[in-house]
Amino acid sequence: MSVRFAAFTLPLLALAACTAGSPPPAPAGQAGHSPAAQAAFAEDLSQRTFRYFWETTDTRRCLAPDRWPSNPFSSIAATGFALTAYGIGAERGYVSRAEAAARTRDCLDFYWNAPQGPAVSGTAGHKGFFYHFLNNEDGTRRGRTELSTVDTALLLGGVLFAQSYFDRDDAVEAEIRALAEKIYRRVDWTFVQRENSTIPSANGGSGKAIAMGWYPERGEGGDFGTHDWVGYNEAMLVYVLAAGSPTHPVGKDAWDTGWAAHLEEDWGDYYGYEHLQFEPLFGHQYSHVWIDFRGIRDDFMRAKSIDYFENSRRATLSQRAYGADNPNDWTGYSADIWGWTASDGPTGAASGREVNGRPREFMGYSARGVSAERVVDDGTIVPTAAGGSIPFAPEVTIPALMNMRAAYGEALYTRYGFKDAFNPSYTFTDAGSDTGTVDPERGWIAGDHLGIDQGPILAMLENHRSGLVWRTMRKNPHVRRGLERLGFAGGWLDEGE
Repeated sequence: MSVRFAAFTLPLLALAACTAGSPPPAPAGQAGHSPAAQAAFAEDLSQRTFRYFWETTDTRRCLAPDRWPSNPFSSIAATGFALTAYGIGAERGYVSRAEAAARTRDCLDFYWNAPQGPAVSGTAGHKGFFYHFLNNEDGTRRGRTELSTVDTALLLGGVLFAQSYFDRDDAVEAEIRALAEKIYRRVDWTFVQRENSTIPSANGGSGKAIAMGWYPERGEGGDFGTHDWVGYNEAMLVYVLAAGSPTHPVGKDAWDTGWAAHLEEDWGDYYGYEHLQFEPLFGHQYSHVWIDFRGIRDDFMRAKSIDYFENSRRATLSQRAYGADNPNDWTGYSADIWGWTASDGPTGAASGREVNGRPREFMGYSARGVSAERVVDDGTIVPTAAGGSIPFAPEVTIPALMNMRAAYGEALYTRYGFKDAFNPSYTFTDAGSDTGTVDPERGWIAGDHLGIDQGPILAMLENHRSGLVWRTMRKNPHVRRGLERLGFAGGWLDEGE
């Protein structure tokens, strides 16, 4: 099941040594991949990954699959990436603008009219938020999944991108803009602040911090669980959209006492790169899909004399350095093939097996990653770790993806681009895997593509190639308002774009 965590309770599998000093220069690109070859690969990857969203998302209810081909349920975050993909596809000519606009209009119409309310079942959301997973049959809450603030924010990223991208004097595009505005304005961000819960935060949140989720069945009136969005993680977008709301905004105190309250504690050095630590790369990628952080800074980054884009570049390069060092002696790691983030994995059934003379533990779906704080690594390499970081360090991320394709071919790289993950160390055919196939020579390869991992590959590749998503979102007044209310300034914010 695809679940994202901001704080991890997984065992620490290993902790690599870090080197001190100022950030080393970005490494040179891998020899053997000419600019022409890289450009051809980028276009092929873009087309295939777009195809994932265009061909698998249910057009009647706009339910992008959490994973494919198993397709157990829909993910609202994946739907946010699908909405972003439609504009990219129109811009690239994969589909016509009219086709993309019609699909987008129908999608927004579904989410505006999907049932909302406090009932335990039979609704898609409450207070403008949506449940993390929705049933494929009718688009209502899947099981007991939470009303998710971050997944709603990822959906809204796609909604607001559509609002700003489809800007022509056309009836369908005008309807897109109006529906997007209504969906965004409906979200009551004050509802999910900690002061509305009787349970104190377990991870340092204040009364103003934004909770991760809400559960209608937990006590009278529901409850918000135990964790807030506190400290460095993927939730910058949550706070930006919450602050930018024209109807139910949170104040800057939510940012100051919530997400940004413990940033200094998260600052550290890993393989010579000083940056905010967060193990899986999705935490360094998600907010950047829709917001161009180049040159804009809040108070914390002004004090560090960098911006969040540079922070993510350093996180990406430190991961590559870990792969090159391979301190835990996993099979297949190098400076040419690397990358760790949340993903599927082979299984937990083969724990205790030896790889390169060491007993190992393996995991299923987990938030893998490496940092100065902890390493969660079972030998599984995740293509979206490099793919979602393409704009930060294209000189190493694109070659890494090309090397993965060359090494594994059609077993990993399919009609829809990269499958979710692979593990060259997991060659235990007798133990098997519930989530993919095992080859005694090449190891385990995931069976599914994951929507929330496909989305960053497509969108960040496009941001690298043309800046489309960033340029479009710089025009959105809600995003600008949210950034400015949180104290961001400089760069394009000061240029009045």
